Amino acid sequence: MLHFPQRNNATPQLFADETDAPLPETLNPKIRYAYFSTIATGGKSLIQSCRDLYLGRTVCYKTLKSEFQKDPTENLRLLREARISAMLQHPNTMPTYEIGRDNRGHYFFTMKLVHGYTLRELFNYRQRYDFSQLMNVIVQVGNALAYAHSAGVVHRDIKPDNVLIGPYGEVLLLDWGLAKVWHREGAPASTESNLPGLDIGVAMTSAGKLQGSVMYMSPEQIDREPDIDARSDIYSLGAVMYEALTGRTPFTGQVVRNILEDVRDKVPDAPSHFGNIEVPKVLSELTMKCLNKDPNDRPGSAEEVIRTIQHNWAP
Repeated sequence: MLHFPQRNNATPQLFADETDAPLPETLNPKIRYAYFSTIATGGKSLIQSCRDLYLGRTVCYKTLKSEFQKDPTENLRLLREARISAMLQHPNTMPTYEIGRDNRGHYFFTMKLVHGYTLRELFNYRQRYDFSQLMNVIVQVGNALAYAHSAGVVHRDIKPDNVLIGPYGEVLLLDWGLAKVWHREGAPASTESNLPGLDIGVAMTSAGKLQGSVMYMSPEQIDREPDIDARSDIYSLGAVMYEALTGRTPFTGQVVRNILEDVRDKVPDAPSHFGNIEVPKVLSELTMKCLNKDPNDRPGSAEEVIRTIQHNWAP
């Protein structure tokens, strides 16, 4: 299990005057949440913590930034993210509690608030953790993906920033806002029309441009192929695994177009090539298999990745 220094977020003790307080005779959902505090304002969303006065708990409250609140595509993405998170009831996904409209009629949804560290923050101190601890995180992300894929959902934004590790060892795959689902007749349900070119910043999601983080995108994702499927997530999981093993992403650089060309055409050095610590052969070979340019040459499922990691690979 991974252990982190505790933030100032000690679990408050529960008392009977809180658990047994009666609900008001008339419930007004517009005053259910109070004591808002901003957690993050990245991308197109505003994420806050607030107090749920009905249940007496602090929750995470997500809505769109003001400049996107009238954008129909972004509203659809927020709605889809909330419902996918609610429907994918798995220990490694973040539970959605409620979806609704605020006092101004704008969408919001609430979810579990976990005080933890992202895998990106963990990678900043990667030398503190051994391969078994890091691979435990990968396995749990793989479990979330296996469950999502079984339900016909492709995440499409697997990266260290979207993996949260809680203080009690819980691992949660976050941010299903770019997830792909299909209509009943088999056509993909798209929210990506009229995307411009590829001139975006490294590891950024930019409004109206190529989605996700280029360091972890599969070749078919950067080419926006219409038949993208779960094997793209396998590639992205492999890119995260590569960074866990080596301390670097498969491809590096500051010029986005060069990175995209490398993703399409270049084979990265095997993880065993880097560092003073020998990377187990099983893990190195699995990572390279996940990073194959041809989706048909990657592991066939997240379950296969998990089974390989759980093999007796320790030196």
